[in-house]
Parts: sequence; C-alpha cells; structure tokens
Amino acid sequence: MARLFGTDGVRGLANDHLTVELAVSLAQAAASVLAQDSREHGRRPVAVLARDPRISGEFLSAAVAAGLASSGVDVLDAGVIPTPAAAFLTAEIEADFGVMISASHNPAPDNGIKFFARGGLKLADELEARIEEALDEPPLRPQGGEVGHIDVFADAEDRYALHLLRSLPRIHDDGRPNLDGLHVVIDAANGAAAGVSPQVFADAGAEVTVIGNEPDGMNINDGVGSTHLERLQAVVRRLGADLGIAHDGDADRCLAVDERGDVVDGDQIMAILATTMQRRGKLVNDTLVATVMSNLGLRLAMREHGIEMLETKVGDRYVLAELNERGLSLGGEQSGHVILTEHATTGDGVLTGLYLASVVGLTGRPLSELKQVMKVYPQVLVNVRDVRKDDCDHDAELQAAVARVAAELGETGRVLLRPSGTEPVVRVMIEAETHEIAHRTAHELAEVVRRRLAR
Repeated sequence: MARLFGTDGVRGLANDHLTVELAVSLAQAAASVLAQDSREHGRRPVAVLARDPRISGEFLSAAVAAGLASSGVDVLDAGVIPTPAAAFLTAEIEADFGVMISASHNPAPDNGIKFFARGGLKLADELEARIEEALDEPPLRPQGGEVGHIDVFADAEDRYALHLLRSLPRIHDDGRPNLDGLHVVIDAANGAAAGVSPQVFADAGAEVTVIGNEPDGMNINDGVGSTHLERLQAVVRRLGADLGIAHDGDADRCLAVDERGDVVDGDQIMAILATTMQRRGKLVNDTLVATVMSNLGLRLAMREHGIEMLETKVGDRYVLAELNERGLSLGGEQSGHVILTEHATTGDGVLTGLYLASVVGLTGRPLSELKQVMKVYPQVLVNVRDVRKDDCDHDAELQAAVARVAAELGETGRVLLRPSGTEPVVRVMIEAETHEIAHRTAHELAEVVRRRLAR
C-alpha cells in the first residue's frame, strides 16, 4: 500500500480520493493513536478541529468530528480559522491533538486533513505511520456516556487574535499601537484568514485595505493570495500603501509586496527578520534555518552579518524539526512558510506579516530599502523527466559535471540536483550572477542528466 500521508497531511480531490469514509477512518485511527496517553491516565481525550472555507470542508469536518466522537474524543469545533491558529489552540488548551481540514494553496476542489500532536506540533513520521497502521485495525467503540461530545469552540478566533497582538514586540514608548501610521493592504486569498488577519492588523494600529476577503467556498486561492500576487501589487501601487501582505488559503504562508509594488519573497522576509532579531538579541545562537532551495543571496547575506545558516530538505516540517532539535528561533522557506518559534509551533502567515510590518514601523525605513539586506540571485529550475532518479548521486560522470559547474560558478553561483520524492524526475537548479548564465548552465547540466540517467 502506498503511503497515505504526504509532506503535509493527507490531500486529494475532495469526494474522490478524500472521501467521507476516509475522513471518518482517519479520525478514528488518529483517536486510537494520539489520544492513547489520556485514555491510559483516565482522562477524556480532547481534540481541536478547524477548517478553511472551501465548501468540501463542511462535510469533511463533520465526518472527522463524527469519527472522533465515536471513538470517545471530545471535539472542540473552531470552525474556519487559519492552520497556525489550530496549532496554537491545540497547545493553549492542552488538547491531545488538533485536526485541520485544508489544502493550503491548492484550488478549491482539493482538500486535506492534517493532524497536530499535543503541544500543537506537526506529527513525526513515526506517528503518521502508526495512524496508517491503525486504519487496518478495528476502531474504538465506546458506548453510552463514553462517546465524545462535539461542542463549538466559541472564542477560538478571539484567543488567536489576542495571542498575535501579545506576541508583537513593543516599538513605541509612548503607548501608540505598533503599526500606527502604516497603510497595509492584505490579500487574504479568500481563505481562512479573511476575518482575523485584517482585524489584527487594524487592532495593531494599521490602516488596512483588504482584498480576497469574500470566501464563498469555491474562490479560495482563485486569482488571489500568495500564489497570485498581481492584484495585490496593483492595489499597493494604486493606493500608495506602505506594504502588502499575501496569505495562502490556510494562512500558514506570508509573502509581501513593498511600497513600489515589487514582490518580497520568503527568503527576503527571513533576511529582514533575522538581522532585526539579531540586533535585538532575539536570534538564538545567531542562526537561521532554511531549506536547500533558499536563494544563494540569503546565504551570502547571512554570512556578511555573522549569522550561521543551516540547511534542511525542502518542506517546512524539516525546518521545524531542525529548529526544535537545536532550540533555535527563526526558520522558513522561500515560499513564505516562516516559523518564529518563540510564538508559534508552525509557519504563521499572519504573525510573519505583523512582524515584517513592525520592522517597517520600528526602523522608519520603506520595505524596498529593508529588502536590500540581501541580493536575489537569478534562479533557474529545470525538471528532467523520465529518468533513473535513484542513480543521480552515484553516476560518476554526472557528479563530475556537477563539480565542474560548481567550480565555474564559484562563490557567486550554486548548483543543486534534487531527485523528486514522488516522480521519476531530477530537478536541476542553478543560481548565478545573471539570468543568462543560470539559464544556459541549467539546461547544459540538464542535458547531462538526460543522457546519463535515461531509462
């Protein structure tokens, strides 16, 4: 049987791959694995349940709630809130686990189910494997008063909003709100943050203009949000706003737009936050965690500022694991998953946006100037398909070609070959001083991959 869990839970086309039956079974399996400690100590297990606003989330959350309650788990249904809010609330009320129904930045017909362990942490691979094994076992069948209750988590969004506001560092000694005087445009992607993000920014003192805040169940991520920045760029330019903040459907990502309407990606956001936190003594061990796909410019900028940069595999779960293992405070991905571990157990797009805006307020410098802390090197990615990806690291001629390209690029370039985890594909990524060099070199190396690894 193929592994059911992907890099971020179980995802698929709702009512096709991701059915009511699978949702109920997953919930029952999760109840048997993640609530075991409470049962052994005679406590009633509790789970936090939340979703983004896509229409299929209604029946899937109902199915999950039914599966959990039938297994003796009390369910607190928080309704539509961001993924990081579900993680925060799981930790705050000391629930046994949390469940989020969302397909993040995917289109509306897709959906997903992901779990958080006690403390609001993403599940370890071992726990996911145990849940998959439990799918083949008889579910728990408590009777009478031993079945779970399903209640509305009435103040879920308010608790999360208050947490965000309390997390912001104070930047004004005269009692003014943090973002006082800033005009921020927020693109909520017609997603889970459509209510809470604009409200929190306003409560923090910003003048707020909102787009992508009319979810109807089918328009999530549709031409808006962090994967479609064009509208946000246009609005920021037209209104002369100080910056724009873009979330994805479940608001665990944040990308930004400066006052000129130019994009500020996750690497640039991390560079700004890392150097600011370093100056404030908040960057633990002067270390940032990012993935192998982060831009060369981030590495060089961190080196220039005396900040060590640790690399992980692609995926925010690997960034988070490194942060937790080493007790570090900041990490993330180019895509906008940024993790501030002092205040969050996962990527939090609203928190990241607030922190970024607060740096603009703290320094009085425009975002277009702040992002100059790093130079973005041209990055070209070529996917070489239908190849023997497992031989990528073992072919002597290919590895010699990689070494030759790396030597030619020197410190102002980088080469990365990365086999796909799911397809017969090798991804060739080149960074260089100019786009022309990166494009030419990437395609030349891709030809070597095709020739040497052809199936």
